[in-house]
Amino acid sequence: MNQSSINTGARSQTKKRALRPLDQFNSLFGLQASRPKKSLGQNFLMHARIANRIAGAAELAPESVVFEIGPGTGMLTHELLKMTGKVIALEADQELFEKLKIDFDTEIKEGKLELLHGDIRTFEISSLPKNYKLVANIPYYLTGEIFRMFLESQNQPISMTLLVQKEVAERIARSKKESILSISVKAFGTPKYEFTVPRGAFRPAPKVDSAVLTICDISRKNFSSKKDEQLFFELVHAGFAHKRKFVLKNLVEAGFQIGNTGEIKEKARAEDLQLSDWLGLI
Repeated sequence: MNQSSINTGARSQTKKRALRPLDQFNSLFGLQASRPKKSLGQNFLMHARIANRIAGAAELAPESVVFEIGPGTGMLTHELLKMTGKVIALEADQELFEKLKIDFDTEIKEGKLELLHGDIRTFEISSLPKNYKLVANIPYYLTGEIFRMFLESQNQPISMTLLVQKEVAERIARSKKESILSISVKAFGTPKYEFTVPRGAFRPAPKVDSAVLTICDISRKNFSSKKDEQLFFELVHAGFAHKRKFVLKNLVEAGFQIGNTGEIKEKARAEDLQLSDWLGLI
């Protein structure tokens, strides 16, 4: 992730050195001793207007309970608290966690914000209240894992509003060609590409643009049992195993005895199948 510095030139040696963008960011939030950590995939959202739009896309109500992954500097947290009565936020960075405790001291004491320290990969989703909404700016490298964790959880959120890599959002919600990820998401809910967020809205700026993706109406309505759910994903993974081969051939080679293939054409590839085609196979 590249950072650009402001070139002040040598107009006057009496003037203070201009702060680089990241220094300005750290100074603004009182984080002189803390910098975004690559190991945690930190890219801090810098614009309150964008944070407000993200919170708005989540369609929150005063009675909503929101779970936020990685509040970071609290930019999005501020906007979530304006629109709902309860936010549960999980922060992995110890320095940021300690600063958030200070910045949101009032909200924590009033019970509006529950601030937790920990890694989302080891977090117990079952500890969250029922019918919560997931809203977060998530690290790119954890995108697939977070989708899987929450959509397959026994305590699913009723909706997810995530700031993700633009390409991922397009692949899930806009592409005419399906993928394992897009089919997996659609099996549990309805994805929608909300809006694009340029890379310059973050510090440090990532190498690609981001987008806000919502997944609404999350449930297991497409599966009558856990067994059907498991079979569905086995079929999908087998069907996409060899992209150049026709999907029915992939399934047969994987050991599936395909009876009723519905509307699936003999020479169709996995990327051509819609969710209904896969559901028709279970």
